[in-house]
Amino acid sequence: MSMSVAPCGRSRLGNGRRQGLLEDETILSLATWTELQLVLRRPKFRSYILPGTLETYLDRVRLIATFVALAEPIRACRDPKDDKFLEVAVHGRAELILTGDTDLLVLHPFRGIAILTPADYLARA
Repeated sequence: MSMSVAPCGRSRLGNGRRQGLLEDETILSLATWTELQLVLRRPKFRSYILPGTLETYLDRVRLIATFVALAEPIRACRDPKDDKFLEVAVHGRAELILTGDTDLLVLHPFRGIAILTPADYLARA
C-alpha cells in the first residue's frame, strides 16, 4: 500500500515505474484484499487519494490481481495481523513483498522471499 499511496496529495497509481510494480504481478488472498479495501478507506488516507479515484483504483487492482488459495496458516510475524501477507506471499510463490511495515521488514528474507520497502526496491531497480 505504501507504494500505491504516497504523501503527495494524490494517488501514485499510474506514475511510470510505480505503475509497473502493480502490473508485474499482484497476488492477493481474500484477507489481504479485504484489508486493502478497509485501510484505503481510513480517514488518514483521504489526503493521499484524489476524490473519486479510490473505487477505480480498487477495481483495477481486483482485475489484475491473482487471488491465491491459502493451504496452511503461517505464524511467523511478531504482529499476528501481518501473517496474512506472509501467507499470500508463500502460497502465491511470490518473489517479493513490498511494505513499509517494520514487523514484516525485520523478517527479510522470509522463506526465500525478499521483503523490501518500496524505496529500497526502486533503488535496486
